[in-house]
This record gives sequence, C-alpha cells and structure tokens, in this order.
Amino acid sequence: MPEASQHRDVVIVGGGVAGLSAAIFTARAELDTLVINHGASIVKRNAHLENYPGFPAGVNPRLLIDMMADQVDRNGGDRRDAKVEAIEAEGDGFRIETSEGTVSAGNVIAATKSSPAYLEDLDVDLRDSGSKTYVAIDDDGRTAVDGLYAAGRLAEEYHQTIVSAGHGAKVAITLVEDVDPAFYHDWVAPEGYFTLRDREVPKGCEEIPKEERNRREHESVQVMQEYFAKPRDAPPDKHPSLEDEDGFDP
Repeated sequence: MPEASQHRDVVIVGGGVAGLSAAIFTARAELDTLVINHGASIVKRNAHLENYPGFPAGVNPRLLIDMMADQVDRNGGDRRDAKVEAIEAEGDGFRIETSEGTVSAGNVIAATKSSPAYLEDLDVDLRDSGSKTYVAIDDDGRTAVDGLYAAGRLAEEYHQTIVSAGHGAKVAITLVEDVDPAFYHDWVAPEGYFTLRDREVPKGCEEIPKEERNRREHESVQVMQEYFAKPRDAPPDKHPSLEDEDGFDP
C-alpha cells in the first residue's frame, strides 16, 4: 500500500464491475489511479453471465472480472487488496485509512457493493432502503462532497453487470472532465480523422495509422484467444448465507 506521501489523483474503493470500469477510464485519461478492493465482486456468484453485450453465448463472470482487472493494469492503473476503514477530507482531497496503511487522493469514487460506513466522516447524503444504504448522487455521479463520486450498486443503479459497468464508466468520465475541462472523450480514431479536417486531435482522443490499427487488431485477437483457450474450472462464489449449506453445490 502506498504511503500517505504518495498522493494519487484518483482512489477507487471497490474492485467489482463498476470500480474496475471506472478505473479503466481514469487510468486511460492519465490520472494516477489506485483501486482498493476487499473481498470478491458479487458478480462472481453468477453461474454464467448471459446478458453482457459482446458475448453471444455468455461469458464466465469470474473470467470477465479478471479481464477487466487486467485491462486496468494495461492502462497503467494500480490495484491493492485492503479494506477501506475510513475516508476523511484533507486539504483539497481525501485521506483514506485502510487495513494496510494510509493513502491520499485528490478524488475518490466509492464503488463498493456493501455498506458505505467508511464515508461516515464525510458530509454525504445517504438513503436507507430496507437493509441497504445508498449514496445520493447527481445525474453524473457526483455526491454532495466535492471530489467524491459514487458508482454502481452503491449509487442505487440497477443490479445488472452491464449497468454497473456503464455507470462506472460514466462517473469516471464525469470525474475526468471535472479535473480537466479540455477533455473531449476517449476515442481512438483513424489517422487523419481530425487532422485532415484542419482540426487538432482533441484531448483524450488519439489518431493512429493503418499499420498501428492492424497491430492492435492482431494483438487483441491473440489476447482474447489466450483468455478463452479453455474453460475455467473455478465454481461460482457462494452467497455468505449459504456457506454452511451442504445441499448447495454451485
């Protein structure tokens, strides 16, 4: 875990679908990004994920999480296993106390599946609904605290993997645009798309020539073949209430 002196641009609390999706975008925007995760993503309890776009026959949800985590790594983000115990305002950012030490950050995205108790030292708006507590946000993921955002299930989004992924991405782009208003969007364009129209390539975009496009295409095919070379044997995670249930064998 980094020391408090190693200030991060973004700390994302939660390494599930919403948190990893957010990290992919903040890391690609060249914000120094750290994902802090404790426990397994709830999506790992799925037997088989049938409704995630791009996988006509479905996809192993444990493989999907691993692929998203690898994508964060490839984009330059960091990931740490630790439990976030408290977050406090500190200067123009936040001090994050974890089970493995302390880290500071200019911005935080809360993207956990469970209780937001670690936010109780901040002036956030919470809403109780049955056994769940949700963090109130505006339409773009901002909370009532400057620099603090919430994504996914914690923000009361629909309990679907693709919705959590999409919301994580949306909140991340909101954060990026708040930090750098010149940011246009994350897009890799063919060479000349902007420049042949006498336009500068906008912040966040990239133009690549045909040769580089082909190289990336071949790399993507190779990487996907490696991921799907053989089925994964690991069973779905059990719901905590079924851990001692002998008749449940996923």
